[in-house]
Amino acid sequence: PQGTRGLAPPAATVSQVTVRDALNQALDEELERDERVFLLGEEVAQYDGAYKISRGLWKKYGDKRVIDTPISEMGFAGIAVGAAMAGLRPVCEFMTFNFSMQAIDQVINSAAKTCYMSAGLIGVPIVFRGPNGASAGVAAQHSQCFAAWYGHCPGLKVVSPWSAEDAKGLLKAAIRDDNPVVMLENELLYGVPFELSEQAQSKDFVIPIGKAKIERQGTHITLVSHSRLVGYCMEAASVLAKEGVECEVINMRTIRPMDIEAVEASIVKTNHLITVEGGWPQFGVGAEICARIMEGPAFNYLDAPAVRVTGTDVPMPYAKILEDNSVPQVKDIIFAVKKVLNI
Repeated sequence: PQGTRGLAPPAATVSQVTVRDALNQALDEELERDERVFLLGEEVAQYDGAYKISRGLWKKYGDKRVIDTPISEMGFAGIAVGAAMAGLRPVCEFMTFNFSMQAIDQVINSAAKTCYMSAGLIGVPIVFRGPNGASAGVAAQHSQCFAAWYGHCPGLKVVSPWSAEDAKGLLKAAIRDDNPVVMLENELLYGVPFELSEQAQSKDFVIPIGKAKIERQGTHITLVSHSRLVGYCMEAASVLAKEGVECEVINMRTIRPMDIEAVEASIVKTNHLITVEGGWPQFGVGAEICARIMEGPAFNYLDAPAVRVTGTDVPMPYAKILEDNSVPQVKDIIFAVKKVLNI
């Protein structure tokens, strides 16, 4: 028989998958893999999820594994934390993280601190997940970013995905983790398709919590971001590349623990830093990154001050034109890059 020498290997299959479907795949695979995993929250079962993240799971796994709750965040978050202490692995969905403020005592005082306060005897393997940050036209009480709030608290791990690969790999890692994990998704990304590699389509695919990813290589300036604003940084980098400016874009993926080494290594190469986030400026994720860089060895490689691009320091307005001016846009990132590089 004829040999196969000289023939190209079969091409790896790459699929276009939305963030919504990536999250659905992750939940399905983890519910199937481990019978201790269950999902609870408002509308997650019979309605298939407010954003259809849990589509089909109730029909497949039934009432004991996918549980509709009353509109009582403090109540069902507390039930989930207790279940985790008893040995189950709950995935607690908040319809939006703004509603987690009703349950923040459960997340921080009950979930985050119990392992420490019990000298490691009581683990709390729980995932709190749902949409975070500004959506569109939902005004001040439904638009804050909780990355800095939860990233502030020892005992929690906090992840913030951008792409479909991030969403799937980080959710699977979060469910398997023995610590409480807060997973901050973005509602406006749910319907966005991304390429999902053959590796990422595997049931064994997980993204290690605490590792950033370089989404674009560059030599002139480092842009560090998380969640939806990573996409804005990629757009800004494409525009700036036409003008001869090569931006390195880092997708943090994890807010706590923070992969500051990845940022430091990039600054050694580019000598400039801009952080980009949708949250408020004061005590924000960018503020923490800038402080850590200033305190560490990479500070000596900076040729200009590090700059933050953030949401404006106001409650989110309802009017669209004001909303657009309250959230960083691509043009704001381009302006900041040119200012830092003095061009």
